Amino acid sequence: MDDKRTESRMNFLANAGWAGAKVDLLAADASFRHYYRVQAHDQQCVLMDAPPPEEDVRPFIAIARYLAQLGFSAPRVLADDERRGFLLLEDLGDDTYTRVFEAGGDQDMLYDIAVETLVHLHELSSAKTIPAEIPPYDMDRLVAEAMLFVDWYMPAIGAPVSDDVRVAYKAAWRQAFSRVAEKRETLVLRDYHVDNLMWLPGRTDTARCGLLDFQDALIGARAYDLMSLIEDARRDVTHERANRLIAKYIAACGDVHETELRRDIAILGAGRHAKVIGIFTRLSHRDGKAQYLHHIPRVWRLLEHDLGHSALQPVADWFRDHVPARLRVQPDARPAKTEAIHDR
Repeated sequence: MDDKRTESRMNFLANAGWAGAKVDLLAADASFRHYYRVQAHDQQCVLMDAPPPEEDVRPFIAIARYLAQLGFSAPRVLADDERRGFLLLEDLGDDTYTRVFEAGGDQDMLYDIAVETLVHLHELSSAKTIPAEIPPYDMDRLVAEAMLFVDWYMPAIGAPVSDDVRVAYKAAWRQAFSRVAEKRETLVLRDYHVDNLMWLPGRTDTARCGLLDFQDALIGARAYDLMSLIEDARRDVTHERANRLIAKYIAACGDVHETELRRDIAILGAGRHAKVIGIFTRLSHRDGKAQYLHHIPRVWRLLEHDLGHSALQPVADWFRDHVPARLRVQPDARPAKTEAIHDR
């Protein structure tokens, strides 16, 4: 952060009544956002610094208020400066699910509450109640995300992509996404995994599951966030646990067809994993954040598993023909030299 941004940040805090507060960096994520813990007079809150034009805090504000109205534990917005990209937020503490797991917490119980929270969200949230400014998870957006794989991963491993190959890739995804792109079932938080869930034992029922990192939420298929939880790019989830959580979700909802849900999980999961492989590569090669690369072998395993579903046959065929096993690797931290691929 440059000096001018630091000055703007401190002015925002002063105007919000936190002049002279202690400010410590809490976290930086894969975006341009930074988070700080602000402490003064035995009180604390969290400052989100989301610099425009790269970031826009308005979606976070709208979704946080919507989730709070429904009774979920999203951080309350205490003060905001939309133009400069600052938010002062309720501090939900340090107990992410990930940290509680590392401390020996009951993983089955916590995962169960995460699924119960999704069920509750899907009961209450619909296209009729979601803020009007929240866009749909439509075909164009789904395909654009999947294109990050050919835009970033393929060049990084030295695999040129011709125009014809790109067209075939896009066509295969459009065929697969046709099953899910028109669904407007619920609010999709999009990054619903254990790093973004908080354990709040002092609260009751699903409010015990705090929600973070939802500013990119869209309206779409109910399967997406369940998929994000059980096909975690950063953490191994056993097939046994994943199947148990799917069964729990189905039993709790009562109106879900298992075959359709599992199909949607596979389609949306494959799209997400292709996107994530591209994003993690981009974070290294464009932004100098190589720490995400070591997750790529796990994401490849998840992608290969989902490509086994019959609904993804055109996509699986493309990967078979253009990304053979020897190219399904963790890229180097620096871009590789472009070489021709000889074994299709």
